Amino acid sequence: MSKDNQRHVLSALVQNVPGVLAHISGMLASRGYNIDSLAVGETEDKHLSRMTFVVVGDDRVLEQVGKQLEKIVTVVQVLDVSSRDFVERDLLLMKIKAPAGPVRSEIRELVDIFRAKIVDVGLDELMVEISGRENKVQAFIERMRPYGITELARTGRIAMIRSDSELPRTKAASAKVVTV
Repeated sequence: MSKDNQRHVLSALVQNVPGVLAHISGMLASRGYNIDSLAVGETEDKHLSRMTFVVVGDDRVLEQVGKQLEKIVTVVQVLDVSSRDFVERDLLLMKIKAPAGPVRSEIRELVDIFRAKIVDVGLDELMVEISGRENKVQAFIERMRPYGITELARTGRIAMIRSDSELPRTKAASAKVVTV
């Protein structure tokens, strides 16, 4: 990926109140920034949610997104996770055509190789769950295409900075947007 099209993984700690997701996604869309991936969920503090989103662009895009997020009252902290040592995961559920016999056995073998898990078995299809880095999940999708994917759902990326490079968590302790 060129320097102009870097993938930035951002983690926003936000107040857990109605409308925050709409406000942030609307702000990004109105300024022409595309969200490549988005995942939102409650944190260890029931009053806060974590939004993990991926935006693609150069450092100027990242800086502008950060400045816009700083203006939103319900945003507590934003981190450019991708600028640090971090762990990311993507979750996928997929239904694959898998008639009984050798084809089903091939698929089961690939599921094992990718460390995925069969979570539902039908007469002529399997439902598989896989989690991991984006490239692993994408490789699994491509490997399953020849068998016939009948349905697919993905969560989007979630990410956390590794413990040994943890940053302060509160607005009082650090700047809202941290790019290291």
